[in-house]
Amino acid sequence: MKTFWKTFWAAFLGCILALIVNVFLVFFLLVGLASAFSSSDSDLPMVSPNTILTVDLTSTLGERTQEGMNMDMGALSGLISMPKGGLGIYDATRALKKAANDKNIKMVLIKGGIESTTSIPLLEELRQALEEFHDSGKPIISYSMNYSQGDYYVASVADRVYMHKDGLIQFTGIGADMLFFKDLGDMLGVEAQLIRHGKFKAAAEQYIKNDISPENRQQNMEMLSSMWNTMAAAICESREISPEVFNDAVDNLKLVDPASLVEAGLIDKAVTSKEITDELCQLTGVENESALKYISLAKYAKTAPLSYKGKKKVAVVYANGEITTEGEGLTSSKYVPIIKKIRKDKTIDAVVLRVDSPGGDAQAAELIREELELLAKEKPIVVSFGEYAASGGYWISAGGSHIFSDNATLTGSIGVFSLAFNYGKGLKKHLKINPVSLGTHKHSTMGTGVKPLDDAEIAYMQKFVEQVYTQFVGIVADGRKMSVAQVDSIGQGRIWTGEQGVNVGIVDEIGTLNDAIECAAFLAYSKDYEGETLDVGAEAPAPAEGEEAAEEEALPKNYAKINNSITAYRAMKTDGYKVVEYPKVKSQYESIMEMFGGGSSDSEAILKKILTEFKDAKGVKTYARMPYTFMFNY
Repeated sequence: MKTFWKTFWAAFLGCILALIVNVFLVFFLLVGLASAFSSSDSDLPMVSPNTILTVDLTSTLGERTQEGMNMDMGALSGLISMPKGGLGIYDATRALKKAANDKNIKMVLIKGGIESTTSIPLLEELRQALEEFHDSGKPIISYSMNYSQGDYYVASVADRVYMHKDGLIQFTGIGADMLFFKDLGDMLGVEAQLIRHGKFKAAAEQYIKNDISPENRQQNMEMLSSMWNTMAAAICESREISPEVFNDAVDNLKLVDPASLVEAGLIDKAVTSKEITDELCQLTGVENESALKYISLAKYAKTAPLSYKGKKKVAVVYANGEITTEGEGLTSSKYVPIIKKIRKDKTIDAVVLRVDSPGGDAQAAELIREELELLAKEKPIVVSFGEYAASGGYWISAGGSHIFSDNATLTGSIGVFSLAFNYGKGLKKHLKINPVSLGTHKHSTMGTGVKPLDDAEIAYMQKFVEQVYTQFVGIVADGRKMSVAQVDSIGQGRIWTGEQGVNVGIVDEIGTLNDAIECAAFLAYSKDYEGETLDVGAEAPAPAEGEEAAEEEALPKNYAKINNSITAYRAMKTDGYKVVEYPKVKSQYESIMEMFGGGSSDSEAILKKILTEFKDAKGVKTYARMPYTFMFNY
């Protein structure tokens, strides 16, 4: 009987404790939610006169702005991971454009860190926006305890670059490590069979080789060099130093501490925290640190309107992630309805397709491209590349009226591959399992994973790969007004940077997302004047007799068409269009409800991805995808 009561009271106390914990959990959650949603969208941050705008390069900068939860969960913070926010590149650049003309913003302070968390293409767009801010005549100062190479690349745009006297930097160039798994596969008894078109199509090469192929080494070295040259050229121009001297210093590890950076001309002075504070006080004309006023770029961005005044409306479609038919990322099931909705929306005049994708499922890419082709017949589509626009990402982009890319974007990879794994030997070797395959025909168990593909099956898959590659090349040739032979010569699965892409014809122009939006707005207006030939710099046509002139703010200053490419969009008034964005970004409430409701935890999401990879490994699938997602060291 004593055992019963001990068990009973233990269970009873456990239930009471669980109830108390749940009550506190709900209480903290409700308090946090109330705090998070208490302010309305109309409650914009107030900017006082003489304010310093801070650009913190250690903060998250991504393709789109995502609101995070600023809740203090106290002791529960270790148990609950709240959705994290981040600033989108378009919002960041719009904010800097506004700040240049905001009389309350005195200057910009750039703050860096020891590790870059933002891709080089996004850093490139941010740096250009800072250069344009600098043209306003307002000062830019950069200060950090430590700098990563990527952060310094942005910081070098400043009038004066400072570093803490005890700070560090590792200037070593851009590197990427590649792992090859053939020896591991041999040890485990797992064999990979790769069917591909394109001598540069290195996707899955790491499963069939134990070292990099010469073609893969060549394309990767050229790609890394192009990315580095983008950064180095900008740094050297801003700091007025020789590229040869700079690269020699990097090659010989001469740049590590503030003294070496001062000697090389990369920073102006090594300082203490008090010295940089005194510098800011002097620049803003205040007596002491307590009088300094700051506002972060993310907070200030909330004061910059997404849409300007004007008659035309531009839709920006963010095509981000792996291309698949279902699930997360750039899925045909999600994006086809979005594109169709935009096509039917009579209020939308032009579209920007912002692509940040390494590719994926060729069939899903084609479904998206088909819908974009229908849209292009009714509205102009301008394409803007982010970090990746390769393989399937380029597949959906090739039909755009004008393609913009950052210098360091990875694009091209016009090639196709199929990959089959078989683990029959491993089952027998390690688990003593002997698989037996049964089927009504010779090849009924082709691609099930327990036996390798035979010669006939490989030839069968090769035909399919060739068919998809021919389709891919044809799409690019039609979209880029090139011959099939020209596309094939720059295809073969080769990866190019955006800078290289301009030279080989798969990119029209180096430019930012904002450039693409302005170009799309220009195209929207130019449709009103189709058939008229106008020179660059010409004034907009006068209204016909009896017609009223349109509002000045709704018209671009200039119109031009030269060789079917747009060259005058930069001269357009920035208040001449409105912007809408797709897909809809999840609200804070939706993110939290997903987390506590049907959404998956981080571990569940990782497990789901792993299981999906194993599921997809069964059978033979054809991909229009980059070789791998690069993890760059910069």
